[in-house]
Amino acid sequence: MKGAQNTASAERMGKAVTVLSGLVIIAIILMVVSFAYTAYHARYDAEYIERAEAVRVLSQTVAKNASEAANGRTDAFFMLRDARDELAEHYAVLTDGNPETGLPPTAEVSEEAGEQLEQVSRAWLRIDGHVATIMDRQDMVVTVNELADRFRVSVPELQRVAEDAATDLSEAGAPSAQGYYVGQLMLHSERIRRHTGDMLRGGVGNELADQRLDQSKDDLRLVLDSLLGDGELPVPAVTDDQVLASLQDVDERFGTLEQQVDEILAGASDLYLVRDAASEIFSDSRQIDAASNGLLDVYRDLPAARPLQEWYGFAFGGLALALLVARGFMTRVQARRELAASEEEKQRADEQSRKNQQAILDLLDEIQGLSEGDLTVQASVDEAFTGAIGDAFNDAIEALRSLVTTINDTSVQVSSAAQQTQATAMHLAEASDHQAHQITAASAAVNEMAVSIDQVSKNSEESADVAQRSVELATRGGETVRRTIDGMDSIREQIQETSKRIKRLGESSQEIGNIVELINDIADQTNILALNASIQAAMAGEAGRGFAVVADEVQRLAERSGNATKQIEALVKTIQTDTNEAVISMEQSTSGVVSGAHQAEEAGEALREIETTSQQLAGLIQNISEAAGQQAQAAANISDTMNVIQEITSQTSAGTNETATSIGNLADLANELRESVAGFKLPDNRG
Repeated sequence: MKGAQNTASAERMGKAVTVLSGLVIIAIILMVVSFAYTAYHARYDAEYIERAEAVRVLSQTVAKNASEAANGRTDAFFMLRDARDELAEHYAVLTDGNPETGLPPTAEVSEEAGEQLEQVSRAWLRIDGHVATIMDRQDMVVTVNELADRFRVSVPELQRVAEDAATDLSEAGAPSAQGYYVGQLMLHSERIRRHTGDMLRGGVGNELADQRLDQSKDDLRLVLDSLLGDGELPVPAVTDDQVLASLQDVDERFGTLEQQVDEILAGASDLYLVRDAASEIFSDSRQIDAASNGLLDVYRDLPAARPLQEWYGFAFGGLALALLVARGFMTRVQARRELAASEEEKQRADEQSRKNQQAILDLLDEIQGLSEGDLTVQASVDEAFTGAIGDAFNDAIEALRSLVTTINDTSVQVSSAAQQTQATAMHLAEASDHQAHQITAASAAVNEMAVSIDQVSKNSEESADVAQRSVELATRGGETVRRTIDGMDSIREQIQETSKRIKRLGESSQEIGNIVELINDIADQTNILALNASIQAAMAGEAGRGFAVVADEVQRLAERSGNATKQIEALVKTIQTDTNEAVISMEQSTSGVVSGAHQAEEAGEALREIETTSQQLAGLIQNISEAAGQQAQAAANISDTMNVIQEITSQTSAGTNETATSIGNLADLANELRESVAGFKLPDNRG
C-alpha cells in the first residue's frame, strides 16, 4: 500500500517537472519574440525619423534654391533639381515603404502618421509642380538676367553718346526743340534701364513694369527717328554733321538695345511664372515643415503604443530562469523521495537498494556544480532507475544553457545597437548645435545689414531735401531770366532809357552768374552724396547692388547738371558782352536788344531744363529713400525669422541630448542583464 502511494507521488512529481519544462520553453520563446519584435520595429522607427527629418530639411533647401534660381543664378537650378529629387526619394519611401529594408508604408503603421503624411503629400505635390515650372524655364530666366547685366553697361554708353550730341547741338546753336528732344533720348534710356530692373525685381508696384518698358522703348525710337528726319514729332531734322554722326551712333547702339528689350519682353510672362512659382514654393515649404514636425512626433511615439515593450523580454527571461530553478528543485526533491522509498524497501532488495543509492549519489555528485552556476555539468544516463532523472536533468540544463546563451547574445546586440544609436543621437545633437551657431551668425549679419540700410535711407532723405532746394533755385533762376526778357521788351519800347536799362540788364546777368555758380555747387554736392550712397551700397553687399546702380545714375545726373550750368554761364557771359557793346554803340542798340532777348530766351529754356532735371533727381532720390526703408523692414523681418529658427534648433538639440541619455540608460540595462547571468559557466563550444 505504501509503495503504491510512493509510486503515485513520483508520477505527480514527474508531471510537475514536465509542466515546468514546458513553461520554461514557453518563457524562452516569449523572451526571444519580445526582443526580436522590439529590435525589428526599432530599426524601422529610426529609418522613419531619419527620412521625415530629411523631408523637413530638404523642403527648406528647395525653397532657398528656387528663390535663387528665379533671380537667374545658374548653379541654383542644379542644386534645386538635386534637392527636389532627394526629397522625392525620401517621400516615396515614407509613402510606399522600402523593399530593400522591408520598411512598411507609413499608412500601414499608424493612422495618425498617415494623416500627417497626407498633409506633407499635398504640399509636396504643389512644390513638385512649381519646381517643374522653374526647371522648364531655366534657359529663359538665365538669358533674361544675362541681358539685364549687359543693359547695365550698354545704357550708360548710349546716354554718354546722347549727352555728347546735346553738347554738340548747344555749341552749334541749333534750335531749342532739338536740344529738348536730345534730352528726351537720355530720359527714355534711363526709364528703359529703370523699368528693366523693376521687371526683374518684381514685387509690389512693379506689376506693369513690362508694359512701361515697352512704352519707353517705343518713345525713344520715335524721338530718335524724328531727330533723324523719319519721325512724326514736330522737330526739325538734325543737319549738323557732327551731331548727326553722334545720333547715328545712338541709333546703332539703340538697335542692339532694342533687340535685347524685345527678348526680355518675350520672356516676361515666363519670368513672372517662375517668380510666382518660387513664392509658392516658399509658402508650401513652411507647410511641409509644420507637417513634418507633426509626423516626427508621431514616429517618436510609436514604440509606446505597441503591444510588446522592450522590458517584456527581460521579464520573460527572468521568468524562464525562475522556472528552471524550480524545476531543478523539484527534481532534487523527487530524487530524495525515491531515495527514501528505496531505503524502506532495503530489506526486500538490499542489492537493488545499494545500486539505487549509489546511482543517486553519483547523480548528486555530477550535478553538484549546478548550485555554483556551473552549466557544464552533465548527468549520466544509464540503465539505473536514475537514468530518467539524469535525462530530464540534462534536458533542463540544456534549456538553461540556451536561455543564458540567448540572454548573453541578446544583451550584447541590444548594447551594441544602443551604443550606435546613442552615437547617432550625439552626432545629431552636435549638428543641431552647429546649426544654431550658424543661425546666430546669420542673424547678426542681417541685423548689421538692417542698420546699414537704415543709414542709407536717412542719407537718401537728406539728398532729397538737397535736390528739392536745387529745384527751388532753378525755379528762381527761371523767374530771373523771365524778368530779364521783360526788361529787354521794355528797352525796345523805351529806346530813350536804353543806357539805364542795359545797366540793369548787366546787373541781372551778374545775378544769373551767381545763381549758376550756386547751381554748380549744388551739382557738386549732389555728386558727393551719390558717391557716399555708392559706398553705402557697396557696404551692404549683394542686397545693395540695385541701390548702387541708382546711386551711379544720380551721380551722372549731377554731372549733367554741372555741364548745363557751364552752358548757362557761357550764355550769361555773351549777354554781358552784348550789353557792353550796346553801351558803347547806342545806334546799334535795337539790334543788340533783339539779340539779347533771343539769348535770354535760350537761357530761360536751359533753366527750365535744369528745373526738370532737378525735379527728376529729387524723385529718384525719394525712390531711393523709400526702397531703402523697405529693405530695412525686410531685413528686420528676416532677423525675426532667424530668431524663431534658432529657438527651434535649440529645442531640437535639447531633445536629441535627452534621446542620447535614454539610449545610454538602455545600454546600461543590457549590460546589467548580461552581468546578472555572468555567474553561469557554459561549455566552451557555446561561448
